[in-house]
Amino acid sequence: MASRGTVAQVVGTDGSDYTHRQKVASQYQMSAINKSRLKYCIFFHYLLFFVMLAKLSADILDRLDIFILEIEELQVPQPLWWEYVWCISLLMSFFGLSAVKKNKIKTLQQYMIGIVVLGYMPLLYGVIYYFKDVWTYLTLEEPDDIQIWQDLPYGLLWYAFILLASQVHCFSLYFSWNLLVAWKARGAKRID
Repeated sequence: MASRGTVAQVVGTDGSDYTHRQKVASQYQMSAINKSRLKYCIFFHYLLFFVMLAKLSADILDRLDIFILEIEELQVPQPLWWEYVWCISLLMSFFGLSAVKKNKIKTLQQYMIGIVVLGYMPLLYGVIYYFKDVWTYLTLEEPDDIQIWQDLPYGLLWYAFILLASQVHCFSLYFSWNLLVAWKARGAKRID
């Protein structure tokens, strides 16, 4: 501090007796931490979206009558409807980012509902759909009737993706819930 030792300073104090005024309320600390963490989760959601988009690119290009030999040679299996529905869940990230930017409780609640409906529900369908293949692969030594892609069990690959996506959605919901608690506490203290 530049004012130490000058005439304007009170004798017997170094100016640090006002540090209690510099504390940030706990709800604001929790809000700042969880905003940052939610943004990271949304970033990972984008990364998973691009992985899914790469998988869907063969089907999308087929629908647009665009032929790329390298993609066709991969022989990517036809997508199911839940893969497209899960991709729509990326739109919910705009609600989440808007809510974080403006501290809007209603928008954050819409984001959470959208993640449950468009994120978790398609993943749950994928778990149920591929359960038989994964169970067969894990319990039998020579599984012949399961779908294989690039010498790997297709259902197990989907389970790896579903595990990552469900973790990202779970953490997104957890940090969103913490933000709701912090923002509601801020509003309650303002009313009192």
